[in-house]
Amino acid sequence: NPFHLCIVDDDDIYRFTIIQSAKFLKIEHKTSVFPNGEEAINYITENQNNVEALPHLILLDIDMPIMDGFQFLKAYQALEDKISKKIAIYMVSSSVDPEDIEKAKSYTSVIDYLSKPLKSEQLKAIIEKYLVK
Repeated sequence: NPFHLCIVDDDDIYRFTIIQSAKFLKIEHKTSVFPNGEEAINYITENQNNVEALPHLILLDIDMPIMDGFQFLKAYQALEDKISKKIAIYMVSSSVDPEDIEKAKSYTSVIDYLSKPLKSEQLKAIIEKYLVK
């Protein structure tokens, strides 16, 4: 069962960069990409009992159309107890606003708040932390 990385971000260039970085890591993985929080939460809801379909890791942006990162976290929090797998969520944003950082860290499901652009070494360290041994 390959490592499952999920990118929730509306920035095409950023998503492409992360996908390419993940490919260079030479770690067997699958990537799901969602341009907003609504599509991501719908996917998780539909697959909440399907461990194979759920990601190991979500890289979540804050500023997105339709449903932003904080709205996603609120919806995820309401669903978290019903999900059959623990998913690691990292908020990755270009915002350096201390309020955004504090708000992100107030969610127990958020492991950390990282600044864009995410370096490939950072991505590698995060993925290796959650690789299914």
